[in-house]
Amino acid sequence: MRHNSSVKTLFSTESLSSGAKVVPVLIAALLGMFMLYGVGFAGPQALHNAAHDGRHAFAFPCH
Repeated sequence: MRHNSSVKTLFSTESLSSGAKVVPVLIAALLGMFMLYGVGFAGPQALHNAAHDGRHAFAFPCH
């Protein structure tokens, strides 16, 4: 079996620093909180309807 060296360079075995791990988690948490609380209680009906089903799927009340 022939080994393809170009595939080896696509993946790094170096671990990410703790700062590089925290930033995506923090962004996802803030976006999630905005979707659950900000959009769910927003005034415009279109924004409320966009998040309505997702909120109820996770048992978050919005009425």
